[in-house]
Amino acid sequence: MRQLLDSLNREQRRNQELLASLAFALRSFTNLRRFLELVPVVASRLVEAEGAVLVVFHPDGRLWREQLQGSPGEGCAEVLRQLAALSDSQLQAQSGDEGVVALLDPLLHRLLGPARVIATSVVARSRMRGRLYVFSARRGFCWSEVHRRHLQLVADLTGVALETELLQEDMRRHERIDRQLSIGAEIQAQLLPDHCPTIEGVDLAARCRPAFQVGGDYYDFIPTRPQAIGRLRERGRWALVMGDVMGKGVPAGLLMTLLRGMLRAEVLSGLPPDRILHDLNELAQEDLAHSHRFVTLFYSDYDPRSRLLRYANAAHNPPLIWRRQVGSVERLDAPGLLIGLQSEAEYGCGQAVLEPGDALLYYTDGVTEATGFGGERFDEERLVGVFQAAASSGLGAQGILDQLFARLDRFVGTDRQLEDDASMVVLKVREEVMLPPLPLG
Repeated sequence: MRQLLDSLNREQRRNQELLASLAFALRSFTNLRRFLELVPVVASRLVEAEGAVLVVFHPDGRLWREQLQGSPGEGCAEVLRQLAALSDSQLQAQSGDEGVVALLDPLLHRLLGPARVIATSVVARSRMRGRLYVFSARRGFCWSEVHRRHLQLVADLTGVALETELLQEDMRRHERIDRQLSIGAEIQAQLLPDHCPTIEGVDLAARCRPAFQVGGDYYDFIPTRPQAIGRLRERGRWALVMGDVMGKGVPAGLLMTLLRGMLRAEVLSGLPPDRILHDLNELAQEDLAHSHRFVTLFYSDYDPRSRLLRYANAAHNPPLIWRRQVGSVERLDAPGLLIGLQSEAEYGCGQAVLEPGDALLYYTDGVTEATGFGGERFDEERLVGVFQAAASSGLGAQGILDQLFARLDRFVGTDRQLEDDASMVVLKVREEVMLPPLPLG
């Protein structure tokens, strides 16, 4: 009896050491294949069987051939070769996990011949990720309930390892995407103006707040005579542009970058705004058609000497202009289709003379379509009210812009993310210094 107890204690300690070694490998593993190589060895020793075979599936149900494992021996090697020859279509044709078991179990019994086989499923997140088989042809060998529990424990640890590998791969993929987004955001930040230019007689302020790291909003200040310097540059005509590529993230940001290059080349032609939008639409047709995206764009040019603003609109949100003399807000709009919607599109051209003290607001639909806590939108009416109050208070362009974004942030909530990119540009004409009249006589 003493010898029997000693034998049982030794067997129990051995099994505990085997399971502990597998658990340690699970805690510290950095290579899934090396961990899975241990599984058949530990499983067969736990139940004192001749060998074991581990069949593993990809998350989509395909056979993971590179991770098929068996205990050492020529018999297992041949079984693994036969399993690897199974086509994925055979497995995917089965109805659910039970169908896969009904296909694999008879196959393993046939390949292992007269050996007695016990099997259990490897499960992760309620999905079968594999099947563990232990076999022995030794005479008098039998399976006990303890053997089955040990085998299930090994299968459960294997399921944890497979799920851990999947989570780590997702994490690695997200890290790669984050790095790419960071690079894309850095490039885009360099493409958007990092400061507003000096234009005679006006005050400028601009800000873009992307919903993601990379966005599709675009604004730009482009000199029509880039070779001019100093005062000549400040007094020359400038193109003021606000646009929005439909969509978010990297694709929209890439298209925005492409469109920026095309537009800057068109500005050098010196054509009026309607012709520039017409030509830009023709140039961008093929690229936008392949991407299945369109672009809204408001293009204007401003002459500081005459204070004349000419503009054309490709279905973008019409800018708002606050007239100081009457204290009211108007909309600047002109007919025109989206960039990329159809070839040979025609665009209207409008113009307005800006008076001293007038303020102009360009914006994207991410501003007016921003949602508050109750689901309501910021909308144009609310934007008009905030803009009128800020412009009439005598603030400069930067002060007006700060008030607009502060009001937008309060509406959305400081702890909530914008659903779309939000950009605004404010132009304010400086008020002329009025000299007192000279006395007569």
